[in-house]
Amino acid sequence: MRDAVGAKTPHTPRPRRASGATGRPGREEVAPIEPERLQKVLAQFGLGSRREIEEWVQAGRISVNDLPATLGQKIGPGDRVKCDGKLVPLRFAERAPRLLIYHKPEGEIVSRDDPEGRPSVFDRLPILNKGRWIAVGRLDFNTSGLLLFTNDGTLANRLMHPRYEQEREYAVRLLGRLNDEQVASLISGIQLEDGPARFDSLRDEGGEGSNHWYRVTIGEGRNREVRRMFEAVGIMVSRLMRVRYGSVVLPSRLKRGMWMELPENEVRALAGLPLSQATPGDADKARRQSRVRRTAPR
Repeated sequence: MRDAVGAKTPHTPRPRRASGATGRPGREEVAPIEPERLQKVLAQFGLGSRREIEEWVQAGRISVNDLPATLGQKIGPGDRVKCDGKLVPLRFAERAPRLLIYHKPEGEIVSRDDPEGRPSVFDRLPILNKGRWIAVGRLDFNTSGLLLFTNDGTLANRLMHPRYEQEREYAVRLLGRLNDEQVASLISGIQLEDGPARFDSLRDEGGEGSNHWYRVTIGEGRNREVRRMFEAVGIMVSRLMRVRYGSVVLPSRLKRGMWMELPENEVRALAGLPLSQATPGDADKARRQSRVRRTAPR
């Protein structure tokens, strides 16, 4: 547990505007399907390898809308593609959104604009050519661990809305040890000022004195809910770290202040989209996406 927490990386933030998920809860919006390179689409269809298809294009065997295809040409759902005069029944899948895993350190705020000028999690994320990163939920200033970011409002809503029941798991260090009565209260439910709350599970991870760790899971993400629940039974939290959000687990190799991008098919599964067909080069792309990266603050 203690090995999973590294040293802080100091940096100077630049204030930014606040972010949030777009769209109303439960509303599903279909992202536009952008044109893709001809050879990539045909390779995904299984017509041949990208190199073979490039050779066929040069040989004049491929046409788009009854005109000879060209290398690098992009096609979309409205285009008619033929190979040797025969129509290729292409199906275009929705473009998968992007999803980042970020290991948030303590001392960063989940906002683009802070009157106090505190460091922002958005300062470390890669720059998008289109759109902006949306934080999936929040972690408070003094909480570290797993934070997800996407460029798609529908996916953000799917991951945050209660009806999708995305369970959160936290590692908690307490100033003291829970007794049986406190454990029973936290599991059965206690009353907070904004309504009842309960842990789905609570497991003792060991430790001594003021260094006692627990693992808890909860099915919602109200403001400071985990801390407030322990405070309600008379125990103070000295350290709080989110280690899992739904099916996404914080990788042990992802140190604080670093991010990595989930491979496309993992994102498609989370978004409820059909998985893409593997093509030559996709394995290399997945490896590139899963690399851990540290971005210098801007």
